[in-house]
Amino acid sequence: MRKVGIRVEKWPLHEPFVISRMAPQLNGEVVVVEVEENGLLGRGECERMDVFEEDYPDVLAMVQSVKEALEDGVSREALQTLLPSGAARNAVDCALFELEAKLAGVSAWQLAGQSDVPQPVTTVFTLSLGTPEAMAQAASRNQHLPILKLKLGSEGDIERVRAVRSAAPTPRLVIDANTRWSFSQLKQYLPELKALGVEMVEQPLSPDEEHLLEGFEPPIPIVADESCIDRNSLPILRKRYQGINIKLDKTGGMTEALALLKEAKAENFEVMVGCMLGTSLAMAPALLLAQEARWVDIDGPLLLSEDRTPSLAYHDGEVTPIEGVWG
Repeated sequence: MRKVGIRVEKWPLHEPFVISRMAPQLNGEVVVVEVEENGLLGRGECERMDVFEEDYPDVLAMVQSVKEALEDGVSREALQTLLPSGAARNAVDCALFELEAKLAGVSAWQLAGQSDVPQPVTTVFTLSLGTPEAMAQAASRNQHLPILKLKLGSEGDIERVRAVRSAAPTPRLVIDANTRWSFSQLKQYLPELKALGVEMVEQPLSPDEEHLLEGFEPPIPIVADESCIDRNSLPILRKRYQGINIKLDKTGGMTEALALLKEAKAENFEVMVGCMLGTSLAMAPALLLAQEARWVDIDGPLLLSEDRTPSLAYHDGEVTPIEGVWG
């Protein structure tokens, strides 16, 4: 019989994390799942998203609902039918994934079907939504980094991008509008964004307007984030987006994320691998997916006051795998 541990952890942030559709976050709050079998331990972490989003299901309760099944030896495949795609299943699935790899005597990257040891990747560094002046100051402090991600979605967004580009002329730029633009704004903004060197725009439109992307040919790629959950999302996204953002807290873990990655690449989507707020324990599984991504956003630990030990190595925008973190 397995031993199962479930706990909630709070990780203070360096500074409030601000996006357009949520109240500022002061802490990262996560659920950690540990599954032990034959002296070997599998671990997984997800963000406790219901704490910050009122309409999100109770993550802790969902994880606890499968504790007995975990103790009885439920497989990753069976888990997919017990919990829906989402944060709760991610923590459990990643714990089972690591445990399965250890029981088989292989690394997680081998269990994932990858052909080589994971290599360092370049991640974005995220700048919270603020005034043009505040975002320019943040960009100036971080202009040594290779790529910055700007949180937008409020009046004056073009001014914010201009200010950032002026303060940090060298880094690559990507944008996340968090569903807050209208289609008319998007069409108006895109030419200037391209001129400012922005590489892509993530989820600019609300669910009510994203159908207007059908047949639209943007000058830079538009990437689905909130609209891309798992493989079931792809049929409708084909007509609207050039890329997708794969997040483990949306897919519900590595099992579905690997399948989504394979299918998305077969359908010629550009791939981004993203994250929610969390520690290196949540980022390490995403790092495996990031080996095949054009854009990588696994900077969660950089927003925390401290990371867990051991942790991934972050240096000047590069993330390096470290043995013992996960997998």
